[in-house]
Amino acid sequence: MAQQYYHMTIAGCERDLPICPLNENLQIAGFVIFGDPELTTACAKALLEKAPAYDYLITAEAKGIPLAHEMARLAGNQKYFLARKAPKLYMTGVMDVKVRSITTAKEQHLYLDVADAALMKGKRILVVDDVISTGESLRALEQLVEEAGGIVCGRMAILAEGDAQERPDLIYLEKLPLFNAAGEAI
Repeated sequence: MAQQYYHMTIAGCERDLPICPLNENLQIAGFVIFGDPELTTACAKALLEKAPAYDYLITAEAKGIPLAHEMARLAGNQKYFLARKAPKLYMTGVMDVKVRSITTAKEQHLYLDVADAALMKGKRILVVDDVISTGESLRALEQLVEEAGGIVCGRMAILAEGDAQERPDLIYLEKLPLFNAAGEAI
């Protein structure tokens, strides 16, 4: 069977997203901003226009990194935080939470440097990601922020997929449908 694509316009940029199977009944459109600076910048700018007041951004490794970086750059080169998938040697200590994402086969952890956590204490933290689907990665980021003493002031994504489209607490740019086994939007 030939690769199928879902065509959409995101922040004024037209893209064809490959439709990828999750299981025998369900498929998703693959959305990756890595290597696409035009799309990353357009999405970052559009999200900043909708963003609530915040002190810092946080995202999860890895696909949210270009988005958070560009949002921070456009907002005046602000510091942002990154929840890592594994502890790093430079970390002075770590906080961690479990997460199970729709696009990852097994349980993962997200880790936050305690030095970053100290900077979050009492601050308004805007959680950003590329796509929100089940909300599990978002939940894990919120848990890290709260354990650090930060205040989650907003949740943003480029795309909302599936049930995430109905979340009143999520600010996003476009809806991304799920697809059946035949590649038809459901």
